[in-house]
Amino acid sequence: MEYSDIIYEKKDGVATITLNRPQALNAINLQIFKEMKEALNDIASDETIGIVVLTGSGRAFSAGVDIKSMGDGEDVTRAERTKIALDVIAAIENLEKPVIASVNGYCLTGALELATACDLIIASENASFGDTHARWGLTPTWGGSQRLPRIVGAMKAKEMVFTCEMLTAREALQIGLVNKVVEPEKLGEAVQEMAKKILANSRQSISVQKKLMNRGLKMDYGSALKMAEKESPGPTSDSKARLQSFKEKSKGKS
Repeated sequence: MEYSDIIYEKKDGVATITLNRPQALNAINLQIFKEMKEALNDIASDETIGIVVLTGSGRAFSAGVDIKSMGDGEDVTRAERTKIALDVIAAIENLEKPVIASVNGYCLTGALELATACDLIIASENASFGDTHARWGLTPTWGGSQRLPRIVGAMKAKEMVFTCEMLTAREALQIGLVNKVVEPEKLGEAVQEMAKKILANSRQSISVQKKLMNRGLKMDYGSALKMAEKESPGPTSDSKARLQSFKEKSKGKS
């Protein structure tokens, strides 16, 4: 597939999807979702890829949904557009590989729903986060009303969606919305450093643990514990080799 509204790159075990409509602050249109879906399908089947980075070009991660373009020249219904969006967000959430949102500039409303489906968020100092659905008389249809309170807590999520006020990157860090905040010029470096740390560990273990945590968050605590006890395999197939390598390195240092 030829990509017009995203940039899709793969290098050293990392796949990067860059929203590429800088002239519109990477506002999300149907084409972006179609291209993201294609890229995510490729990532899911590519065993050389161990981690995914989602980011935006120019001055923003994304200003949210492109309300102007949604529906223009598209022979699809609103329900069909929503399904495509939900398919992409589910693909990110259910991907058996970690996904890092690298946020520069605005991350608003629909873009916030997209970012919170990722496993980790690293933000630059100039990033800002907000949910402005209520400002425009809209409601979230991509799961944001459920993910946001699970990440930052119900009261803080309600404050964000009721007031429609934006948070700075530091404020987002304080409430647990992002994992790390760095200087703008160091954002790419910080994301690659995090990716390198993750890639050094067992992909199988990370895949299983991501799945268990995501499933458990949808259950009550008791049911989640039983599910984890039943479905956690303990050692993965690469455990023996990793432990042996550790032992050999330890002997070499002694």
